[in-house]
Amino acid sequence: MTNQIELMFTHQLQERKQRLEDAASKLKDPAELDHLLRDVDEALEKVSRGTYGLCETCHEPIEPDRLAFDPMIRYCIDHLSETEQHALERDIQLARQIQIGLLPKKDITLPGWASDYHYEPSGQVSGDYCDIIVPRDNRDSFFFVVGDVTGKGIAASMLMSQLHATFRTLAATGLPLDRLMEQANRTFCEASLTTHFATLICGIANNNGEVELSNAGHCPPLVVRSGGVDKLSSSGLPLGVACESRFGSERILMKSGESLLLYTDGLTESAGSSGELYGEERILRLLTDRFRNSPTELISTCVDDLNMFSGNGKRSDDLTILAIRRK
Repeated sequence: MTNQIELMFTHQLQERKQRLEDAASKLKDPAELDHLLRDVDEALEKVSRGTYGLCETCHEPIEPDRLAFDPMIRYCIDHLSETEQHALERDIQLARQIQIGLLPKKDITLPGWASDYHYEPSGQVSGDYCDIIVPRDNRDSFFFVVGDVTGKGIAASMLMSQLHATFRTLAATGLPLDRLMEQANRTFCEASLTTHFATLICGIANNNGEVELSNAGHCPPLVVRSGGVDKLSSSGLPLGVACESRFGSERILMKSGESLLLYTDGLTESAGSSGELYGEERILRLLTDRFRNSPTELISTCVDDLNMFSGNGKRSDDLTILAIRRK
């Protein structure tokens, strides 16, 4: 492991040890926690020897996302017991079901807009985030969010769930969009590992066609108009990079029939059989004459073209596409 990652896990283990010692001081029989403290001390000793993160059976590196989820893991997946493997499979399946339940409803009613999305994990669970939030006390506007947490697996899916809870909570506060993003960033910084961050776009669409967008280092959103496709810019660092980051926003006015397309890099960075990446320019050309298409049609066009480009192979990254269209 690199020095930075070793320092991160050392900090996590020392923090866990401190919490266990604090808990032990309050128990009548602190011996109950002795074995947990010994496990932490052994893990810290492995860090000092340079053997932390290696499977105790095969001595190969343990899967990084599993270590990020639990720094006390001692065996790679290949060397879990049959019981442990079944337990892990159940946990992953449950995480998948929970994640699917967090997605917005397909038939959601939006003021003056139509919407659709495509959400396709590359594995059992995804680090992509997609949401549409209609505040209960304001039916004249709604929030929409598309994001991508670094990494894959359960750790990324847990952080995706945290983003979902954060934005659902903040959307009800009435904060201006730039301040909402700053608060979301602080919350994400405090709850995630230093090795994880999230690129993300959050927007507010009003029933008069005005859209305000704040982009935290995410793929540029696209506006599909009668004259072509406009690519909008990024306005901030990804969430989790710096706790005190500031985020700007921009406003656009969308006319009847115009659409906004948001996506994760599972679209642009998908590779074809020759190793060439799909790329932004291909999307721009693809959508140039699609002004009259519905959100469902726009998304189907993108997914079908991507499948043709990649040869319908297994996805190497999670894929999310969200489209909203001004009625």
